[in-house]
Amino acid sequence: MRLRNVTGSREVIAESCFVVQEPIAHRGKWGALFGNQNPIHIEIGMGKGRFLMELAALNPEINFIGIEKYSTVLLRAIQKMEVQELDNLRFIRMDAEEICAVFGCGEIAQIYLNFSDPWPKDRHAKRRLPSRQFLARYHEILAPDGRIAFKTDNADLFEFALAEIDAAGWKIEAMTKDLHHDEKMLAGNIMTEYEEKFSAMGNPIYKYIIYR
Repeated sequence: MRLRNVTGSREVIAESCFVVQEPIAHRGKWGALFGNQNPIHIEIGMGKGRFLMELAALNPEINFIGIEKYSTVLLRAIQKMEVQELDNLRFIRMDAEEICAVFGCGEIAQIYLNFSDPWPKDRHAKRRLPSRQFLARYHEILAPDGRIAFKTDNADLFEFALAEIDAAGWKIEAMTKDLHHDEKMLAGNIMTEYEEKFSAMGNPIYKYIIYR
């Protein structure tokens, strides 16, 4: 369970040089913030930042942005960046529903969704990050050859996500229902904190990569 309240977390976030304080101001010109025109990859719901920090360290030719709405969780990522600063990684504290106000048309090369909140009640289906409502938002900000990579340990959420693909006009490039026993899709895999925990328990990890 994510902790949501740590005294002073919002103040730390507001003062951190690793957090973009007014992301809407950078819409359509994120390259200027990074000082280059490298491709931009984003992770929505980045948690404590392990996945994105490792990815950024391995790929200095790509700019990365981590999006997280919970202050307490984002605080953990900031603390990690203070130990290992990465010039090609920045964070945003925001709700994922606002991404089209923050990123311009075709500005993002890839989106990562890792172990997203399943929102199990049917009436909350549109809040799920792989829902058709969010796929429409991703369509706006992704480059024409952009990809979405989604990982989860939740079988029901994954089946829901698969059903949304056709309805939203997307196509599957690759898919597995047991990532850690799929040699091809496991190549180059970077684990999140949740992935390490769940896979150690023997839970299968589901993954897809989709495009338009």
